[in-house]
Amino acid sequence: MHIVIIGNGIAGITTARHVRKQSDHKITVISSESKYFFSRTALMYVYMGHMKFEHTQPYENWFWKKNKIDLVYDRVLGIDTDKKTLQVKSGSEISYDKLVLALGSVPRLLPTPGANLKGVQPLYSKQNLEQLEETTRYVKHAVVIGGGLIGIELAEMLHSRGIHVTMAVREKNYWDMVLPKEEAEMVERHVKARNINLKLGITVDSINGSDKVESVTLSTGEIIDSEFVGATIGVMPNIKLLEGTSIETNQGILVDDYLQTSVPDIYAIGDCAEIRKPDPGRRAIEAVWYAGRIMGETLAQTLYGSPTPYHPGIWYNSAKFMDLEYQTYGQVPTSYHEEIESLYWQDQKAERCLRLTYEKATKKVKGFNVLGLRLRHQLCDKWIVEERSIEYVLEHLEDLNFDPEFYKDYLFEAKLNLEVTA
Repeated sequence: MHIVIIGNGIAGITTARHVRKQSDHKITVISSESKYFFSRTALMYVYMGHMKFEHTQPYENWFWKKNKIDLVYDRVLGIDTDKKTLQVKSGSEISYDKLVLALGSVPRLLPTPGANLKGVQPLYSKQNLEQLEETTRYVKHAVVIGGGLIGIELAEMLHSRGIHVTMAVREKNYWDMVLPKEEAEMVERHVKARNINLKLGITVDSINGSDKVESVTLSTGEIIDSEFVGATIGVMPNIKLLEGTSIETNQGILVDDYLQTSVPDIYAIGDCAEIRKPDPGRRAIEAVWYAGRIMGETLAQTLYGSPTPYHPGIWYNSAKFMDLEYQTYGQVPTSYHEEIESLYWQDQKAERCLRLTYEKATKKVKGFNVLGLRLRHQLCDKWIVEERSIEYVLEHLEDLNFDPEFYKDYLFEAKLNLEVTA
């Protein structure tokens, strides 16, 4: 059987690796972004001079031939679902028995006058990074539109080169569609303290210039000089390739519990996949690294002969807001109501906080949020799955500590304060 995977991100490569562990099927991975799999989250460190691009590749180049995974560096132009063939830019035709669509995301386009000027660009792909090197070479002032994780990464990258950065964020509190108010305010203080001109509750009315960016006009009427604009208002599933095919799409590529599309023998995983019936409390599209990896592991079982439904497990995500580390586990709403309550501790001397959420009626722990601390992933999952009580979690809180051995155990201090609150 020939399994063809379009896309060499975490979802596609995880599928290929796990299929190979359990079978001798022929595997081909096609990508037009890069020949070899790389860590997308590490692109910022290439720009900042902390590593070279080849350092972002988790596997040596010989790994793929040794494991009999064929890599094709080409662009797929079309899919013939009846003949089970792919047309690629080089002119050849590739046949498949099973097809995996791991197409990833594409940046959302700015709906702003002037968005087509030179010096306006997103940050997502390897090609975006290469373009960024060129367009920011002589830049002194930049505006980043959007306050998500990619926006803060781009702001940090530009700032590392001595570029004065203004962030224009429409939310009143930083990333407040994800972070509760106290955490959002901590991130806001952290970003501003690093000399980023963070402007909350505003939008960009226009990007100005004759040929290239010269300034931006904010919704307040303020005009800011800028030679570069970072367009980081989010991403959306990359589904353009499927136009004209019989593969059903909505916002993403619609898949069932087994990650199969509406066409037999074609599957979709990662950022481009939209689950028809997501698990309770989960979104139909989850464009995060961890979800892509689990999808790849799950689909691999189906492809090597053990059909397995996809279950994402306990929600988890992690990030860095410049120097401030962030982890979240389970359900952590941005506001609280009759059913869910939280306990919150914040270090008064440093940027550290912990939030525990639980059901009011049953006292079962539902989630954890931390900034400036590290928790044990496996134990957080275990306590949520086992439905441990908030009292149990408080009693054993120090067991969650995952900071380096000689760091102070701040969870002990958090425990004392949270017990008083509880």
